[in-house]
Amino acid sequence: MIKEKSIDHQLRATWQAVAKMYNEQANKHDSTMAMAFVLLNIDYENGTPSTALGPQMGMEPTSLSRILKTMEEKGAIFREKNPDDGRGVLIKLTDYGKDKREVSKVTVIKFNDAVRASVSETKLNHFFEVMDSINELISKRDIFKS
Repeated sequence: MIKEKSIDHQLRATWQAVAKMYNEQANKHDSTMAMAFVLLNIDYENGTPSTALGPQMGMEPTSLSRILKTMEEKGAIFREKNPDDGRGVLIKLTDYGKDKREVSKVTVIKFNDAVRASVSETKLNHFFEVMDSINELISKRDIFKS
């Protein structure tokens, strides 16, 4: 098999390039791609329950905890008792976090706009169809059944 023709190779190589690009941008703002991703997934006004963030982002609890701790130390977020669930905690954005979230949002939009400007709508629609098909195939968990 030629690795360049392998679907998983293309997915991985492309994602690594995107992640590197985002990390380079985030580094300019004393952040990381992971922190930016968290900022974009926290409800701007009401915060987000800490237990909802991990599954929402497909991130392991230990990794998320480490990122949240760093973000709290940098003053981007704070934790508040969840009024709807006394056992839970809401992760909320500080004003600094809201500013960083806006930088992250602009960065993602700029990337999406650049891709949309250089790839036809038809090709993008096909791309999304293929990604949906791959995700559906994986979610069925039938690929490796004997």
